[in-house]
Amino acid sequence: MKNRNVILFSVLSIALLLTLLLNISFGQVTIPVKEVFKSLMGSNASKETWNYIIVNYRLPKAITAVLVGVALSISGLLMQTFFRNPLAGPYVLGLSSGSSLGVAFVILGAGFLPTALAGFFISSYGIILASCIGSLLVLLLIVLVSNHLKDVMSILIVGLMFSSFTSAIVNVLTYFSTAEQLQKYTFWSMGSIGNMSWNNITFLIVTVVIGVSLSIFSLKPLNALLLGENYAKSMGLNFKRTKYTIIFSTSILTGSITAFVGPIAFVGLAVPHLTKLVFQTSNHKTLFFGTILIGSIIMLLCDLISQMPGMEFTLPINAITSLVGAPIVIWLIVRKKSIQS
Repeated sequence: MKNRNVILFSVLSIALLLTLLLNISFGQVTIPVKEVFKSLMGSNASKETWNYIIVNYRLPKAITAVLVGVALSISGLLMQTFFRNPLAGPYVLGLSSGSSLGVAFVILGAGFLPTALAGFFISSYGIILASCIGSLLVLLLIVLVSNHLKDVMSILIVGLMFSSFTSAIVNVLTYFSTAEQLQKYTFWSMGSIGNMSWNNITFLIVTVVIGVSLSIFSLKPLNALLLGENYAKSMGLNFKRTKYTIIFSTSILTGSITAFVGPIAFVGLAVPHLTKLVFQTSNHKTLFFGTILIGSIIMLLCDLISQMPGMEFTLPINAITSLVGAPIVIWLIVRKKSIQS
């Protein structure tokens, strides 16, 4: 089994490198892979235009795709094990809904804000700030409520109720909004990884590294939780500390991604299942690194498809992740069941 995992990790690492090169190579302007490799190695590409496109557009987008894949995949793994629910995802705590509510307030409710504030919040940095504030408020509410709840499933239900409540407020704001406001909010909700500056990427890297580092402390407790909460406690697990570690790491990862690129569907829900099917293990030390690689590869592939190589338009990344990913997961699960039977 150990040798098999080493082979799988090696294959996935090579696949990630190739997918990264292809992602940067293809787009409205196709750049030869060898030129992309030269540029990434520090040498300028043969054409100055190619070098400019790679450094200023393609590379930032590819890095963002990797960060999104890593953050959402790990968040999904943590949530599915913590709640012992295969349908749990990174947004199950309502953090995405909180971010959406913050963005809805500044886009759909801009008319209720003073002119100076409205002008700032409608900008890209204002939308990011509003999304962070919305996600943070929901996080604080989840933490406060979880202090009074000992049952894990109760926390899950509370998270779903927060999602429903914030969605209802967004619907009310939508009803009173103009067509222009609705269009801008709709574009944000579709997700986009192509508008990130290097400053934004640097900040996102820091938050993702913090979230990933925090989640590493949850790996051993998660293995214990697979056998049940009571068994884990009997093994000496500090459940309260584990609960807060998982909630905060998921919040940092999910909240930062939603703030910068919008809500991205499918990845956090499906990648943990794909990883378990590939590695055939429940050991979270293996699954943790497996989700990082598979999540990154899937996001790069979805971004590659959304670019529509040779076309002048780009499809919404949120639509591609679901359209491409969902059938693949269904096929793998059906295939696994057929083999088992």
